Amino acid sequence: MRRGVLLPTEQFDPDALVEFVQGLDGRGYDSVWLPELLGREPMATAGYLLGRTRRIAVGTAIANVYVRDPHATAQARQTLAEMSGGRFILGLGVSNAMFNTSRGHTWQPPLTKMKAYLDAMDAVKVMAPAPARPPVTYIAAHGPQLQRLGAERTNGVITYLMTPEHARQSRARIGANADLNTVAMFLAETDPEVARRKARGALKMYVGLDYYHREWRKLGFGDADFGNGGSDRLVDAMVAWGGADALRERLAAFERAGATRVIVVPLGLQAKGGVDLTVLDALAA
Repeated sequence: MRRGVLLPTEQFDPDALVEFVQGLDGRGYDSVWLPELLGREPMATAGYLLGRTRRIAVGTAIANVYVRDPHATAQARQTLAEMSGGRFILGLGVSNAMFNTSRGHTWQPPLTKMKAYLDAMDAVKVMAPAPARPPVTYIAAHGPQLQRLGAERTNGVITYLMTPEHARQSRARIGANADLNTVAMFLAETDPEVARRKARGALKMYVGLDYYHREWRKLGFGDADFGNGGSDRLVDAMVAWGGADALRERLAAFERAGATRVIVVPLGLQAKGGVDLTVLDALAA
């Protein structure tokens, strides 16, 4: 079983970031994953971290296919994998319509866009030294069609803010050989009122997105779960909270459902800022 950490890096200065990632390695996490929002650019940040670490893998979760040319992505994947001894992982996704159209891009159906992007990447012949082994690539995918594409054309899929039951369904779709990376939020807080308040803050952006509504409806949630920041039932399903045993049980539930790797989003900041190490220590491999 592999375990990773999804880490917005903007809260660290460069030296502190390297020290923190090295600490993840020491705790037994096999990978650190860099999101792409409006902060540090993930490819550049991956190169910085790979050049200053020795064992831990660095992945993008996810690099947005609308904002980078597939030729440049193919070059970056091969270069980072080669120069790091195979420790770079390329995670790709379509993000969402609102975010991309606001940046001037024309939205396409996700399956159409991702197929065309993978085709374009496959057609690129990078004239540079090859990595010792083929670079690892995943696509972000929740529904059946994109997940099957991920299993057929890449090394597997990444899911985000889904349940162990969704992981079980995903494993059935992609088969035994493809990797299933599940990104899930964890919060070390035993007071239900405090935990749910903090969890709602973390879920705020996603609870308002139709895309997540569609996926969550398939898991048995409905309109009553999406109002007022999310029902207790929805919050408890999407954010694991409690003591160490409760956090470990949620992680184990993803493992039993077929996840190859659980990518931990540690919620809760310490008084001086930074990441709550209670979560990471509880879930250390």
